[in-house]
This record gives sequence, structure tokens and C-alpha cells, in this order.
Amino acid sequence: MFSQSLFGAKPMAYAALGFWISLNAIAFADDKMPEKITTVEGITEYALDNGLKVLLFQDRSQPKVTVNCTIFVGSRHEGYGEAGMAHLLEHMLFKGTELHPDIPKSLKDRGADFNGTTWLDRTNYYETLPAGDENLEFAIRLEADRLVNSKILGEDLQKEFSVVRSEFEQGENNPVGVLMQRMHSTAYQWHNYGKSTIGNRSDIERVPVDSLRAFYRKYYRPDNAMLIVAGNFDQDKALGLIQKYFGVLSRPKTPLPQTYTVEPPQDGDRITTVRRVADTQYIGAVYHIPAGSDPLFPAVEILSAVLTDVPSGRLYKAMVETNQATFVGADAPSLHDPGLLTFLAQVPKDKSIDEARKTLLDTLENLADQPITQAEVDRVRRQLLNQREMLAAKTQSLAISLSDWAAQGDWRLYFLFRDNLEKTTAQEVQQVAQRFLVRNNR
Repeated sequence: MFSQSLFGAKPMAYAALGFWISLNAIAFADDKMPEKITTVEGITEYALDNGLKVLLFQDRSQPKVTVNCTIFVGSRHEGYGEAGMAHLLEHMLFKGTELHPDIPKSLKDRGADFNGTTWLDRTNYYETLPAGDENLEFAIRLEADRLVNSKILGEDLQKEFSVVRSEFEQGENNPVGVLMQRMHSTAYQWHNYGKSTIGNRSDIERVPVDSLRAFYRKYYRPDNAMLIVAGNFDQDKALGLIQKYFGVLSRPKTPLPQTYTVEPPQDGDRITTVRRVADTQYIGAVYHIPAGSDPLFPAVEILSAVLTDVPSGRLYKAMVETNQATFVGADAPSLHDPGLLTFLAQVPKDKSIDEARKTLLDTLENLADQPITQAEVDRVRRQLLNQREMLAAKTQSLAISLSDWAAQGDWRLYFLFRDNLEKTTAQEVQQVAQRFLVRNNR
């Protein structure tokens, strides 16, 4: 769980009470329902007048229902002195409102599986509960309430510092995680993707509660949120409840701030070294890649798996099967802005890190001599599509996945990625490799 602070003090308590009254007095008199926008493969998008986006996905075979409220704010949106603020605020939204003074207890009492997570492009809050009209109304009312009425209190912030500090220190005590963070921060000179979502220690410990409240007011608003309901529920009832509890929230007059920083092209390889006491060595390489919405991104995903898949991946064969490494892996998250393709290898302490580095880079950057084959692409594509089907079978996982794609620009990218993945050729993967896996982009 990543977090930030709760909204606060007595003026907010009065606001919460006023919200509850307007919610129950106005909504019943308002017969207007959310506007249907489009339906894609059983998932229907709606929109409210205040800008809230809604996705409904029914699955009657499930005994549960998931409600996921996603706010389109993450560490990418943080300014100077705000590192870790989106995460800290996520924690604080579990501290309660006037209507829901003890959110964790209320969720546990209903048998909910719940959490909140913060990432580069978004923050989400979700709960999966036993299916039923009462639980559905509870979850929708809760998310509407804490979207605007969270009590960001100074005393709660002081208590939460120890929790977030513990998460920060866990990361700092993980040499592999530190190495990856250093590589990412070296890759980005200007863009916030180079900063850790957990944040900077001094920013976490010194953030004024007023600054946290201002960040909350700036980004937590209906026109910067998406509500996803997935699983076993009645669609008409869900729409009525969403209109009842979210429809009375007003869209702020202040325009929603947008990020605009573009990372300039890299003009030479960069190197970073981390020295920690440990029994193993790690070496990695990161390369700039397109955003998740780019038509080339499926080829990047395939390339990543072709190189590191076990036991057929090229990097696996070159390093693990020759005992230069005990593990190789890759990661290429699909993001709103251009991201990174990361490769990592674990090298035994008695092996040469220089030799491992040479093998790693030779394998990654000399694919022109041994082009990617169609057989490799077909094998990896089947694996990726199978993984996708397994994820889609779980409504909670699908709800979270849809929010990630929505944070990249549009939830329908979830389907567009699949369509492009199915038709990506070995030649396209090879072109991506020769374009991005080069020294000056490393």
C-alpha cells in the first residue's frame, strides 16, 4: 500500500455532513442516469455530468463484486518537495470520513478483500465483497465519500509517518530494489518516472499537512476519477447508486492540472554503481521505450519475453545455462509516457561481474547477427495471451488492469494491445530491438 494524507480538520467535517445530506436529499429527486458512452466485449463505459467515468462489467458466475475507484494521480504528478505525496495520501484515505470514521473496520466487518495502491500514473482503491445490493451500495457510497470528504488530519499524518517510513526503509534495505531505482533515476534526467513512488525520506517526514490537503483537493475530484464495478451485480441498480452518490459531487471550477515534461533523447550510455554488503551481485541494463499506447509496445513486450523466458530465452541460455548468472529477468511496464525496458541478472559472488556485463550487453545489443525468429514470437505470444486470459477470469484482477490502461489514456487500450499483439511479426520485433537496444539509449 502506498499512501498520502487525510483531508482535514473541522471545516472538512462540516463539509462531509453537508455532502451526506445533499446525497440523500437530491439524488432521489434526480431521475437522470449516467450517459452510456460505448460497450466493448461486455464492458460498458458511462459518464456523469461532473466528469466521472464509469466502467461496468457483469459476471454472474462470480459470488462477489469488486468496486474500484481510480484517481488519475501518481508519482508522475508530484512537484518539487512532493516526492511520495501521492503514496502518502493513499494511506491517509483509509483514516476515515464523518460518514465512515473507521474504513478498515467497516470493510472487514463485511468480509471485504480491500487495498489501495499507488503507481506512477494512478492511485486506486478497491474492495471485493460478497455479492449483494447492500454491499454494492456500501462500496459505492464509501468511494464517493472518501473521494472528497477524507479528513486529512495532522494527528493522523503523524501516526502514519512510521508506517510509510517502514515501507521506505524496507526498500532501502533491498540492494536489488535500490539498484533498479538508481538505474531508473539515471535514465531520466527530467521526467518524474525517474523518481521512486515511495518518495524521498525528507519529503515524507517533513511534508506539511496543509500541503497534503492542497494536493488532495487538486487531484481528488470526479473529473479525474474512474469507478469500475465488476462481478455479480445488477447493472441498473449500480447505475442508480452511482448517480445517487457520485452524481451530487460537483466538478471543481479550477482546471485539472496536466503534466507536460518530455524526457529528451539520450545522447550516450550512462552507468551507475551501487555498493552494498551482500552475498550476490546484480547487473542490469535499462533502455528507453515507447508509452503503453504506442503501436510498437506489443513488440516490446514480445522482445522482453523472447530474451528472458525460462528456459528458452536468449539471455537465459547465454547467462544461466553457462553459469554466469543464476537468474535473468525483464520488466517493461506500459505507462502514460515513454517508459523503460529493464533487464536484470543475478551473478554469483564467485563469478566475474565484468564477464557477466559483457555477455548481457552482447546478447541484448547484437541481435542483428541473430535476428528474432517467427517461432520465438509465436511461442511468446501464446504465453502472453494465456496469461491475459487467466487474469481476465478474475474480476478483481481485470478491474485493476482496466484502471492501469485507463491511466495510460484510455481503458480500451486493453483490447487494442491484444489486437496488436496477435498480429505482431518477427520482423517488427527485430526492428524494435535494433531501434531501442542500442548503447546510446542505454
